[in-house]
Amino acid sequence: MDLNMLTAIGPIDGRYRNQVAPLAPYFSEYGLMRYRVRIEVEYLIALAEAKLFALPKNLKPAKLRALYQEFSEADAQEIKQIEKTTNHDVKAVEYFIKNKLSALGADAILEWVHFGLTSQDINNTAIPLLWKEAIEEQFMPLLCNIVLKLEALAKEWAPIPMLARTHGQPASPTTLGKEFKVFVERLNGQINLFSYIPYAAKFGGATGNFNAHHIAYPSVNWVKFANKLVNTQLGLERMQYTTQIEHYDHIAAQFDTLKRMNNILIDCCRDIWQYVSMDYFKQKTKEGEVGSSAMPHKVNPIDFENAEGNLGIANGFYEHLAAKLPISRLQRNLTDSTVLRNIGIPMAHSFIALKSIEKGLNKLVLNEPKLQEDLNNNWAVVAEAIQTILRREQFPKPYEALKELTRGKGAITQADIKAFIGTLKVSKAIKEELLAITPHNYIGIAGA
Repeated sequence: MDLNMLTAIGPIDGRYRNQVAPLAPYFSEYGLMRYRVRIEVEYLIALAEAKLFALPKNLKPAKLRALYQEFSEADAQEIKQIEKTTNHDVKAVEYFIKNKLSALGADAILEWVHFGLTSQDINNTAIPLLWKEAIEEQFMPLLCNIVLKLEALAKEWAPIPMLARTHGQPASPTTLGKEFKVFVERLNGQINLFSYIPYAAKFGGATGNFNAHHIAYPSVNWVKFANKLVNTQLGLERMQYTTQIEHYDHIAAQFDTLKRMNNILIDCCRDIWQYVSMDYFKQKTKEGEVGSSAMPHKVNPIDFENAEGNLGIANGFYEHLAAKLPISRLQRNLTDSTVLRNIGIPMAHSFIALKSIEKGLNKLVLNEPKLQEDLNNNWAVVAEAIQTILRREQFPKPYEALKELTRGKGAITQADIKAFIGTLKVSKAIKEELLAITPHNYIGIAGA
């Protein structure tokens, strides 16, 4: 059976392939190979710039960088073919680059490729770099667009009063816009926290001490060299004390933060789902679409359901990655290698979810009469306002009086509230103040 979108085992490369295609250049096997070639090439150029050897006159750095800038699927296939012999993925990349250099007439510099390195110097630099660029170029723009959309809706609906519900019961009114603003603030907070977490890399030889580098060139400041390559040239942050592998504490923190972002989005999706079920929102329909194979009337909030499901899958992966990666036996074991190959999976599921949320938000149509109806049917929520003003006026036991009027008594109408206010032994001015309170205007500063 040929591999295609219909025969793929998983939905990422099957049903949802078109949606997550922008992530393929980063997280696919091809993508990892391309980033490995990039690290090897930049390291080779850095060695030449450090005067350890001279590049052939016809081999400028730009020509070397073309090896990864113009990296093709055919190049990736060539590396896979080499790997059949080496049974080692990074060594296959090294031999691939050496073959390319030979073709360019640069046999004299072949042994400078991968000089003094272990495979994790490449992997633990390539993977954080592809992760960083996928986050910055794909994930964050999509997430920020959703935050901007939520912010625009919050602004548009800022003046729309809405019955709040605590414990599922009618509570002090709010505004629809303010409730959307809650998610804007929460997401922005996590985006800000994420921005402080470094993209960490390991680059220091077999056990992190530059053993091979130092024995060959003891006069070279290899720490300074590696810091310049990793921090300045590649835009990562080189960890100074490592084993053979990066310790993954920072990327684990990123996974945890992404998980919190996803939890906030799940919370948002569930709230919107509930608003749809309460008829606060209608949804735009599309010609030819159906909501049920049996019930023609249905317009389901499927985008928010799809998002919730995919965010949950992503969080399962992020939780395992964050818990597993920082733990390694002594100076090296291979469990991190196979786990790291999966970092694109939670990113892809999050990506699917973000696209679903974006689609769902664009389909929402406010049904303001339903919000007004719910407020009109729940005059009991002004009891808090009335008893608070009575407390201000030192009225005896106002809470107990309102409790007697409202708790467990079924529907409380405007007439019930008006009659109750009429019985109060307070001034006419206070009565007028109380009568002016409605479920529609008792929204505090939510509409500010």
